[in-house]
Amino acid sequence: MNKVEIVITTPEQAVRDLAAIWQKAERGESITPSIGFGSPSELFAAITDKRLELLRYVAQHEGLNMHRLAKEIGRDYKNVHTDVKALEGLGLLERDSGKLIAPFDEIDIKVDLKKAA
Repeated sequence: MNKVEIVITTPEQAVRDLAAIWQKAERGESITPSIGFGSPSELFAAITDKRLELLRYVAQHEGLNMHRLAKEIGRDYKNVHTDVKALEGLGLLERDSGKLIAPFDEIDIKVDLKKAA
């Protein structure tokens, strides 16, 4: 199963995490990809309910183009295009010859209540 972690972190913790990831990579250990946000509001602005719904649909129906996706989920093409671009920017969606692919099967959202901003 391909998994990505989404974390809410401080800039200082992100630097420490990067150093730890670097050390794991040097030892040849596997690394779970991660995406960091500075606050819950940043996370929820980037991954809205509609975007998560779209992401789930693509994961279950890979290979659709954007027009087909918009039609199948009953949303305006322009809004779907905006959401796909945002999810691509985060690395949560990819395209292969115009067909949409969700590279991860699972998203794990982690919030450290003692460290998060």
